[in-house]
Amino acid sequence: MLTVSSLSLQFGKRILFDDVDIKFTQGNCYGIIGANGAGKSTFLNVLSKAQEPTTGQVILETGKRMSVLEQNHFAYDAHRVLDTVVMGDKKLFDIKNQMDALYAKPDFSEADGIRAGELGAAFEEMGGWNAESDAATLLSDLGIKESEHAKFMSALDNRSKVRVLLAQALFGNPDVLILDEPTNDLDVTAINWLEDFLADYEHTVIVVSHDRHFLDSVCTHICDIDYGRINTFTGNYSFWQQASQLATQQRAQQNRKAEEKKKELEAFIQRFGSNVAKARQATARKKMLDKLDIAEIKPSSRRYPAIHFACEREAGDQILECKDLAYSQDGQTRLTGIDLKLKRGDKIALLSDNSLATTTFYQIISGAEKPERGTVKWGVTIQYAYMPIDNSSYFQGDENLVDWLRQYACTDAEKHEEYLRGFLGKMLFSGEEALKSATVLSGGEKMRCMLARMMLLKPNVLLLDEPTNHLDLESITALNQALQNYTGSLILSSQDRELVQTVCNRTVEIGPQGMIDRPIPYDDYLADEKFSTMRKQIYA
Repeated sequence: MLTVSSLSLQFGKRILFDDVDIKFTQGNCYGIIGANGAGKSTFLNVLSKAQEPTTGQVILETGKRMSVLEQNHFAYDAHRVLDTVVMGDKKLFDIKNQMDALYAKPDFSEADGIRAGELGAAFEEMGGWNAESDAATLLSDLGIKESEHAKFMSALDNRSKVRVLLAQALFGNPDVLILDEPTNDLDVTAINWLEDFLADYEHTVIVVSHDRHFLDSVCTHICDIDYGRINTFTGNYSFWQQASQLATQQRAQQNRKAEEKKKELEAFIQRFGSNVAKARQATARKKMLDKLDIAEIKPSSRRYPAIHFACEREAGDQILECKDLAYSQDGQTRLTGIDLKLKRGDKIALLSDNSLATTTFYQIISGAEKPERGTVKWGVTIQYAYMPIDNSSYFQGDENLVDWLRQYACTDAEKHEEYLRGFLGKMLFSGEEALKSATVLSGGEKMRCMLARMMLLKPNVLLLDEPTNHLDLESITALNQALQNYTGSLILSSQDRELVQTVCNRTVEIGPQGMIDRPIPYDDYLADEKFSTMRKQIYA
């Protein structure tokens, strides 16, 4: 179906891929994974011919059609929503435009009629007469209301545009479907629909995603980018992760044996190298040492941050109590009648169809925003740490990361550079990286700094608003484990369903007309049909 042969890609001296050979076959879904900067999105660009490789080639089987999820959300602003979806099949849309142009001619000739007939036959064979109804079905399945189908793309908000562009990629059942982060800005309902759609898809799917649940649900194969190579494994992400961890342990054991052998040889050479009687034996062992290539026994290049949230003091019985909170902005109600009492051991999954509602709630309980009505009361034993969805205000100065983290230290001992470097090292800022300016950090680096800050504060309550944003899969996995092990209470909002499901024991959903509060895990809450009516009421 799609073949990659002897592919290499080099930028200057940096080799991104080297001599890659892969065959993507029909009926399979391939998840492309790799550390940040490994080249996942670049590889998709090479597959779609948006990026030329240095050497090698990408061959799509003759007569097959490839579709790619568009990343430019403004590219179709001048087009109607329905037309944007149909444009996913460029050949079909081109035939439609040619037919429309012919029939619009004031001097329509006999030759034009013949040509229009030929185009019409091709259009019918491609299912063109059903194109708009098929496009409308896709849009409705992804949550785009019928009233918006005839609008121009420029009239839609960004989240709606994402859904339209996803419908465009899926339109017409392409033979090869390439998706880069398709779950971004989708709600749970849309993601579930997409998972079901791809699970039944009969053609080839190649996807990059940081959503572990999504990768587990749709992938039949995992393609791991590491050391410039791309290795393909059968199975979903969790299977690959478990197998990879086992292989890493085995390689570590091999490395220890190799290092022990190397030290033994070096000691022998040092001890006997100057002894004439032993000189020949020492020379032989020196040759063995030269041939012993430790670099050949490579552990994975994956780097997992060491995340651990400790509580400086145990929380008392009174933690957090919110009564009758209400808030609106620009005439739009975000919160009404929010009554919430956080108890010891509670790990709350905070949900809402409107992310501004959850963010507003965090801002109110953290003191960053005042409610229009209601009260917030924290217990006297509580020290909370807040991870906002927008952390830009924390990185305004040009201090280095050691000095940046020092401002959150509570004791003189914690302010020592060595101590602070320890925290930064746990978050993968080692050596000179700890002295880089806070103003030049990437999104993922800022998130890791914020996690280091929260670890340093030793809070007994965590407030986490989309904490996986910008993090790679390794950091998300480490955060997931840390929150499972955390002994304090927390409130968590996240698009990462694996994180929410494995961490939280209570589910709270807030809307403009109230809230739902149930002491059950996230998946149980979503699966219980009796809450569907209640959900409609709080969003009415």
